[in-house]
Amino acid sequence: MQPLPDGSLATLAALDAAARRPVRAGLLLPWANVAVESELPRLGLRNTTFHHARLVPASGTTAIDESFWRGLRMASAGALDSLIHVELDAVLLACTSAGFTGGPPLPAGLTTAFDALLGALAAADATRVVLATPYPAQVTDAEAEALADAGIDVLAHASLGRDDGYPQVATDQVLALVDGLPTRAVDAAEAVVLSCTGWHTLQAVTELEHRLRAPVFSSNLAMALFAARLSSGVTA
Repeated sequence: MQPLPDGSLATLAALDAAARRPVRAGLLLPWANVAVESELPRLGLRNTTFHHARLVPASGTTAIDESFWRGLRMASAGALDSLIHVELDAVLLACTSAGFTGGPPLPAGLTTAFDALLGALAAADATRVVLATPYPAQVTDAEAEALADAGIDVLAHASLGRDDGYPQVATDQVLALVDGLPTRAVDAAEAVVLSCTGWHTLQAVTELEHRLRAPVFSSNLAMALFAARLSSGVTA
């Protein structure tokens, strides 16, 4: 990897400092997700307010599978209606895997966390990445394929193989997962992607950027960058 003068967190701070207007962003959250609401405030955005609504899948489950993703997508219209009296500049579906696994159509204008990740990578001009997730292996494989379809070359990927319990993943586990990726792939990558809004990754982002001297994009950080670009008027 090439030396990195700043990093994704520094980019976020610069965008927020350059804000031209306040932004209200709706967040549609999987009902058991606690990481988004704890991580986004820690990013210190002064010009973005996030308004939350929870998505309850009809299956009543929390483990990711087709019924869970389908349930989130079907619940999104009702959750969006609950925010109807808030003047929103954008609405984010705060689930990464629901953005690349398909299912019922989402309401018009909704941006998924996966979309936000693609936007963050495009803004960083990063087309070669390594990918780490807490997901089952087949879901991680599906994300690598979705990234490839979007023009992103996934040089290597790794997963924890979990379908639930993401908030309990410790920072050391995130770091170990990335450390286990092939050195050659990490050295050749232009960015590291930590996919999933449900695990806590901010401490890992800071540690990895310091260690690898390359931008690291988590799903929650990508959503924050999306909102900060809106407030600063940056569209590319």
